[in-house]
Amino acid sequence: MTTPINVQTILQNGKPAFVVIPYADYMRVMAASQKNPWVPDDGIPHEVMRMTIGNRMTLARAWREYLGLTQESVARRLGISQSALAQMESAKKPRKATLEKLALALGIRVEQL
Repeated sequence: MTTPINVQTILQNGKPAFVVIPYADYMRVMAASQKNPWVPDDGIPHEVMRMTIGNRMTLARAWREYLGLTQESVARRLGISQSALAQMESAKKPRKATLEKLALALGIRVEQL
């Protein structure tokens, strides 16, 4: 079952011209529409685990690098600075809310982080 999106319609000359949706809903829709074929629906690719174990990266950083994303691009998706993302990525035990935001920005499931 899909979650309904709270939509605000802006009219011009009495006709719908723009739609405004909450940012979290926008990110969820964008992540779903940009499904990466290299990201499994569940589980973690071998390459991500290799980076995590062999290179001692956090899962967040390993996923970002596996997906070919820069810290700057992911930070932009989250609406935060690159340095704030770097801190999120380096956290040993990130908060649940942080994991949810990162998963949404990366287009993966929270359980994969």
